[in-house]
Amino acid sequence: MASRLRTGVVGAGVFGGHHARKHRDAPRINLAGIYDLDPVRASALAAEIGVCAYGSYRDLLDDVDAVTIAAPAPAHFRMAAGAIAAGKHVYVEKPLALRLPDADALVAAAEENGVVLQVGHQERFVLAAMGLPRGDQAPLSLEFGRAGPPTGRGEEVAVALDLMIHDLDLARLFGFMNPVKVDACGSYDETVATLMFEGGRTASFVASRRADERARRMKAVYADGVIEIDFLNRTIRNETAAPLAANDFAAGPAALADPLGASVDAFVASVLDGKRAIVDGKAGRGALEWALLVEDAREALGVARKRA
Repeated sequence: MASRLRTGVVGAGVFGGHHARKHRDAPRINLAGIYDLDPVRASALAAEIGVCAYGSYRDLLDDVDAVTIAAPAPAHFRMAAGAIAAGKHVYVEKPLALRLPDADALVAAAEENGVVLQVGHQERFVLAAMGLPRGDQAPLSLEFGRAGPPTGRGEEVAVALDLMIHDLDLARLFGFMNPVKVDACGSYDETVATLMFEGGRTASFVASRRADERARRMKAVYADGVIEIDFLNRTIRNETAAPLAANDFAAGPAALADPLGASVDAFVASVLDGKRAIVDGKAGRGALEWALLVEDAREALGVARKRA
């Protein structure tokens, strides 16, 4: 079993840069280099990190054991499929793909080729560090808000597949499955959605790329009280009877301060140590399914309003 993982990062944008720095600093990673369709951008990031800029994706794949794909979302499926077919382990940023058949194909290919497929839903590592979800009971309802001003990033897909998909994944982590009804309204860049489940449980979501200020928050309502987390301002309020594993972002585990780093470390552990991927392809596929349900509901409402 190898002691270090030789990796490459695909995508030299803002998030590709974040990943490349984590790979450079990770104790069990040898970062081979960067690939981007824009060779100037790839060269600039590679020079900053101190690695090679590859002129082709195939050349990068030939030199590595694993890749992180932080390219624009429409490229995720094609690049992940190519890496898996070449027998490489893959960490792909969300969304896993843009269509469910493509997501299913990636999950099946990873299983067939015996490689790790991890999806970049880093908020799971934050909740895990807090000891969430609770093991004794599930929430009665969940509320999520995720917003920020325009950045130009991620806008090749609707906000439900860009921002909201993180929170959809967290709702699934809390055990909310098989919604019986999905309501959504808004626009490509600002969407409000409510998912209803058997027994009257609900999960509501607000996501915006056109807000004046940034926000990232979650509220879980339990039979014995409320847990509220402000991920941006780094505060936790627990009014339930169950203590959390961590009540303070500053004093808690490293994953609270650096969820991306924690997710990269988990990917390495999955590949080198055989540990189960915390956010595997099936989890990414589930989050994508719900994001597409939200988009379908939003678009259907828009069509109905035009006809009315």
